[in-house]
Amino acid sequence: MVQDRNYVVHPLYITITLVLASITSLFIGFSGAYLYNRIQEGAQAIQLPSLFYLNTLVLVASSLTLRHAKKAYRLDNTERYQLMLAVTLALSILFIIAQLFAWRQLQQSNIFVDGGNMGSYLYVISGLHFTHVIAGIPFLGFFLYSAIKKMKEPVSVLVYFSDPDKKRKLDILTIYWHFLDILWVYLVLFFLVNYLI
Repeated sequence: MVQDRNYVVHPLYITITLVLASITSLFIGFSGAYLYNRIQEGAQAIQLPSLFYLNTLVLVASSLTLRHAKKAYRLDNTERYQLMLAVTLALSILFIIAQLFAWRQLQQSNIFVDGGNMGSYLYVISGLHFTHVIAGIPFLGFFLYSAIKKMKEPVSVLVYFSDPDKKRKLDILTIYWHFLDILWVYLVLFFLVNYLI
């Protein structure tokens, strides 16, 4: 006999789904506007600076290290969990610094935020993504701080790893970070394909 089960989705999962859906809509809208204006004006697409590609590797690496942190959490591996969170945070900060230099590369190529339609789109779209990465950093920092502060003795480690709320929040953070990674890869490919065709 099959029993009927009622599954309840936690509000945090609903919230992150709505947040990611709205971010997706925003970037689809900007991508469409970019294409429309480029076709209407017959404008030349902009070549991305090399640091945009390097940043892709940095962001993919941060996504992988956060995945390893989540795996270490499931395996109750304190040292690896703390290390992977620290590396993820460091890579995220590296992404932010490198992106500032990437915009500097654009300026050295005489592409300014107010210098032309296509350049403006590139700054706005990459700037929006940059803002979403910055928004995630305090959460990464909080997880790392909490992991270091609350995981000093066997009992506190057991309490930390058995807390379903922490696991849920780590899930949400991981979903958000992977989403930002996928979004950045999409944006780089979008601008690259536009430049090549």
